[in-house]
Amino acid sequence: MPADPPQKAAAPPPPDFIRVGVLSDTHGYLHPQIPTALSGVQRIIHTGDIESPEHLTALAKIAPLNPIRGNMDFGDWAAALPQEDLIEVGSIRIYALHDLSRISVDPEAAGIRVILSGHTHQPQARWQGGRLYLNPGSASLPRRGLAPSVAVLDIHCDRISYHIIELAPI
Repeated sequence: MPADPPQKAAAPPPPDFIRVGVLSDTHGYLHPQIPTALSGVQRIIHTGDIESPEHLTALAKIAPLNPIRGNMDFGDWAAALPQEDLIEVGSIRIYALHDLSRISVDPEAAGIRVILSGHTHQPQARWQGGRLYLNPGSASLPRRGLAPSVAVLDIHCDRISYHIIELAPI
C-alpha cells in the first residue's frame, strides 16, 4: 500500500494580516468554546459586562487583551478598566465601548474605521459611512433565543472583514 502523500503545512498569514477576537457580555461565565473560537487571533477585545477578573486572565492567555468596563462590572478590578478605548490595529483605528448609545466620539473626525460594542446581547453588524459597527452578541446570555456568539475581525492592510461565530447553547 503506498504511503500517504506528505501534508503541506498551512501557509502563515501575510505579515500585514491581523485577526482580532471580539466578545462581550460574558457575565461571569467563560463559555468553554471561546478558546477554540478565538484560536489564532493576535488580539482580543472584550466590550464589557465581564463580571469576573479571572476571565481577563484566561483570555489574556489566548492573546493580548483590551477589556472595556460594562454597566455590570463592579469592584476595584473593574474600576481600573476604561469605559471606552481607541485601539490601533495595523493601520486601522478601532473604537470600543460597551453601550453604543453612549458613544463619545465622532468616528469620522477621529479616523475610526471600526466601532465595537456590546450590551444588547444580540449580534449585529452594519456598514455605515465606510465604518463597520459590530456587536458580537453575548458569549453567555444571548437574548431572543439566539445562540451565544463571538466575532472575529480580519484586517489586511486597509481591508476589514468579519464573521460572527455561534457557540453551542449553554
